Amino acid sequence: MTQVIELVEHARATGHALPDAVGRALAAARIVDASPDPYTPGRWLLRAGSKVGAVSVDVPGGGSGPVTVRVTPKVPIARMFFLLGYSLDPKGGWRGGQVDVGEHREVLPALAHAVERQTDRALQKGLLQGYRATEESALVVRGRIREADQIRRRFGAALPVEVAYDEFTTDIAENRILRAAVERLLRLPGVPREVRRRLLHQRARLADTTSLVPGQPLPAWHTSRLNTRYQPALHLARAVLDGSSPEHTPGGLRIDGFLFDMNRLFEDFVTVALRDALRGSGFTGALQDPHHLDEEDAIRMKPDFVLYGPDGAPRAVADAKYKAEKRDGYPDADLYQMLAYCTALGLPEGHLIYAKGNAPHAAHRVRHAGIVLHQHALDLDREPAALLADIAALSQHMGADLPV
Repeated sequence: MTQVIELVEHARATGHALPDAVGRALAAARIVDASPDPYTPGRWLLRAGSKVGAVSVDVPGGGSGPVTVRVTPKVPIARMFFLLGYSLDPKGGWRGGQVDVGEHREVLPALAHAVERQTDRALQKGLLQGYRATEESALVVRGRIREADQIRRRFGAALPVEVAYDEFTTDIAENRILRAAVERLLRLPGVPREVRRRLLHQRARLADTTSLVPGQPLPAWHTSRLNTRYQPALHLARAVLDGSSPEHTPGGLRIDGFLFDMNRLFEDFVTVALRDALRGSGFTGALQDPHHLDEEDAIRMKPDFVLYGPDGAPRAVADAKYKAEKRDGYPDADLYQMLAYCTALGLPEGHLIYAKGNAPHAAHRVRHAGIVLHQHALDLDREPAALLADIAALSQHMGADLPV
């Protein structure tokens, strides 16, 4: 029988009776903060951080069933998927927040539903076809003969022939990626029965494509007019296959599931939305732009977002911080980090952007430095259009006093 543990992102720690092997596995995989209860043997204190979703831990031969841990985000599921969809494809259909998650209120069921619906829409007009470069040994000549391989492998024999040709087929990167995402979801615990049934139908439609090897890099695809109908599904498939799902066996245990890191999700949304808001302004935004703090280039730093003027010089710097606040406001360490960014880039202002909590916007003037550090708060409960308007206003704040 499966034991199910329900946690809420960044909530207080709660106690749960767990096999020690499971508790250690959860702690080692950094799925949640897990520590043994010092007063009760066999009991573990679990606290969810910024990772949301569901994982199942199986103890082979342990005499007990698997343990499933579900972590619910604080923001509504539909809003979370808007942040995800926008960061993956700001020009796509998710700009207005239209992400079909059905009636699901948990991360994994909502993700599986969204992927299945987008895959179904992509395949409504049949599987996309394209040319695929193929190299193989054949009994007939097709395309061109790979002469060097023929001599090296066949030692002058006429058959088989080493050939290379372009094949027009449905076994292309786009279809392979969709199939891999569908199969990944079918392996995860907690996918609702009806959604699983529809996913099996999508897998059958993609049966003639090659399965991807887990852990290998995804095949490359490029946006084009031909694959427009596939693009929303491919962006969601990327989220499924991006490696945020633990699937390994520490200490002989199997951990299988899917987790979103809300820190990364918030950071990606804020930086992509800031860059999008600057279009046509003469300014450009660079994400995770590498710089160095010292003159010897030994101390590397990567601000989340650097604003560059038309002359190519940095004009502003920002960092997105999705984290639990202190009771009396935001962490001081973030201010020290931003001060280092401003000093290294020679900027008079820096901007820290948080998910809204109990602290309002603040501006701190650093002694003897002439640097002002701003702390902004975004309310993720606002509707998508209003949230994007807040980002646009923030981009204006970052460049308001800067000549174009």
